[in-house]
Amino acid sequence: MRKHFAGLLCILLILSLTIISWKPVSTKSNENIAKSFTAKELLEKYIGNVYESAHLQESGMDADVFKKGLTGFLNLKIADKLLQNTAILTIVDFNKSSREKRMWIIDVLNKELILNTWVAHGQGSGDDIATSFSDKMDTHQSSLGFYLTDDVYIGKHGRSLRLDGLDAGFNTNARARDIVVHAADYVSKNTIDQLGRLGRSFGCPAVSPEVADEVINTIKGKTVLFINGNADNYSSRYLDEETAANFLSSQNGDYTANL
Repeated sequence: MRKHFAGLLCILLILSLTIISWKPVSTKSNENIAKSFTAKELLEKYIGNVYESAHLQESGMDADVFKKGLTGFLNLKIADKLLQNTAILTIVDFNKSSREKRMWIIDVLNKELILNTWVAHGQGSGDDIATSFSDKMDTHQSSLGFYLTDDVYIGKHGRSLRLDGLDAGFNTNARARDIVVHAADYVSKNTIDQLGRLGRSFGCPAVSPEVADEVINTIKGKTVLFINGNADNYSSRYLDEETAANFLSSQNGDYTANL
C-alpha cells in the first residue's frame, strides 16, 4: 500500500513540475502583427495576400494592375465614397487582348475572385487591343481610371448600369457620354472565333449577355470599377500609396487579418 502511495506521490510531483514549467506559446493578435510592419510594408503584404488568396495570377491578372486597383479602392474608402460594407472591386485591363477574359470582380475582404469574364472596349480605341483613350464626346473611345457604379436602368441595350467617372480629365464625362455597363451580343466566344477578337462598343465596358445580370447585380450601388490601359499621361489622386498604407495600419487588423 505504501509503495502505491509513494508511486502516486511521484506521479503528482512530476505533473506539478510539468505544469509549473510549461509556458504557453506566445501569439500575436492581428493588430500586433500589423504593427510589426511599416505602413508601406503592410500595404505591400496586404495586396500580395489578396492577390494570392484570390488566385488572381492563375486567372491572368497582372500584379501591378491589381495593386493600382486595390490602392484606389482603399483611397476611395478613405474618401468616404463607398458604402460602409462595400467590399467589391472590379478591374478591367485593356492592356490585354479582347480575346482574353480581362474583367475581374473581386471581394477584397473575403479575398475571393467572384467572376472573370470578357469585356469590350470602344471602337475608337483600337481593334483587338485598346491603344487610344479619351473622355471626349463622340470619340467612341474607352476612358481610363476609377469609377463608382450607380443605379440600374432599362435603356436601348436593355438592363444597364450607370457609371460615374472620378478622374478629372480622363473619365468624368461618363454620364454625358452614356458610358455604362450593358450586355452586347458581340461579346462572346462566337464573335472571337469569327473575327479573331471581340466586337467593340461606343466606349462602354460591354459584357456578354450570359453574365450581364450577374455582373450588374454584383457591382451596382457605389462599388469601385477601375479601367486600366496603356497611357503614359494617366494619373489619379486615388493612386496614393502612402494614404492607403496609413489607412491599413490604423485598421486594427480589419483588412489585414491572416497576413
